[in-house]
Amino acid sequence: MPNILRNLPSVSQLLESEPLKKMVQTINHGVVADGVRTFLDELRTQVSTATEEMPIPTPTEMAEKIADWLRNEDQPYLRKVINGTGIILHTGLGRAPIATAAMEAVLDISAGYASVEIDLASGERGQRVKAVERLICELTGAEAALVTNNNAAATMLTLSAMAKGHEVIVSRGQLIEIGGSYRLPDVMECSGATLKEVGTTNKTHLYDYERAIGEETGAILKVHPSNFEVVGFTKTVSTRELAALASKHRLPLIDDIGSGALIDYEQFGLMNEPVAGQSIADGADVILFSGDKLIGGPQCGIVAGKKEYVQRILKDPLMRAMRVGKMTLAALHATLLLYRDAEKAKQEVPLLRMLSMPVDNLKLRAEKIASQLSSSPHVSACEPVEEQAMLGGGSLPDQRVPTWCVAITPATSADALAAKLRAGSPAVMGRVHKDRFLLDMRTVSPSEDLAVVKAFEGLGSANS
Repeated sequence: MPNILRNLPSVSQLLESEPLKKMVQTINHGVVADGVRTFLDELRTQVSTATEEMPIPTPTEMAEKIADWLRNEDQPYLRKVINGTGIILHTGLGRAPIATAAMEAVLDISAGYASVEIDLASGERGQRVKAVERLICELTGAEAALVTNNNAAATMLTLSAMAKGHEVIVSRGQLIEIGGSYRLPDVMECSGATLKEVGTTNKTHLYDYERAIGEETGAILKVHPSNFEVVGFTKTVSTRELAALASKHRLPLIDDIGSGALIDYEQFGLMNEPVAGQSIADGADVILFSGDKLIGGPQCGIVAGKKEYVQRILKDPLMRAMRVGKMTLAALHATLLLYRDAEKAKQEVPLLRMLSMPVDNLKLRAEKIASQLSSSPHVSACEPVEEQAMLGGGSLPDQRVPTWCVAITPATSADALAAKLRAGSPAVMGRVHKDRFLLDMRTVSPSEDLAVVKAFEGLGSANS
């Protein structure tokens, strides 16, 4: 073993090899040298601890391995992905892609300084929420609004400001847990409010709420159970009924509608998703919803409602910790502007455009791509198939959207093909079903069709 270790090339010798010379020019001498040292240290450890003689790569092989490792290490964790999964609001892939107008607004605002908290008319200090408040109020009918970094933050902030130290009445059937172990009771505890459960899992009546109201009651909270459905022998209380009860007892009604639609999704065949404006019209004092789900904007949470309550929330100490920056405000403003014209929004907001895409169009695209991929050495068979896509993002879990997929029977295995496509640039993600790899046209933008074909062309030989 000692003789083997003595024969290992030095750091300077490896740096003079052709693969690493090029990396020194493109990256940095210090970074490459550190990589070489790390590689040699690990190799010495492996040789010293090996129970039997192990093969040692040649200096050229070492240099190539180090170069490959450094290239992989230098690749950013966040990379562009073509979403062929059929999950429209894929949380793992950043949920909704934003509109071109929103991207342009972010670029314009982020490239320099911006009037985030300056009133340009007076030159005095202003509030950053003014960038979007007017549009939120216009589109929902609320008196005032603010924006946080997500809807979980909006919920915690609102409960802290409006019910800290008091009881908040919630139906047992609405004590939800969503992705990432986010549990409503835990959020309520962190806010300083006390949970008071009423009703049962499947049935809650108006009298359940009324009986629970007492001197310690701070608010009534209604939560839309976005990611599950209770069916059968059920009973829930409407926003309008709860608003009347809350008003009678001079309590605020907080309506957490979750995904946050600004338009009625029934036009896309998706039922029972609450619309922000309808909740305000039904009498909710404060509504909470996401900006990056059914609105199709940047990640954020939106609080809208009566001015007296929104002003109280703005003054809460947690507000500063949960506020958003200029890029989020710019993207949200540009997205909300599109909703002034519902037809324009359906054309320019990618989420709405995907949902509006005619099935016949998806079929034609699937047929074309299947024809182009059939000659790939990685493909044994390829055909268009009719399938079902889903909304995702914790919204309408039991409802599906008709779609067409390219169904690929790989030359090797579906899992191996999926892994190779994920490693590409851009990465391509689909879903594996019954030993076939499916690419769903509902979530692949038409502008990405050629990139999908090129991704297969860039895979190399079928056995690599």
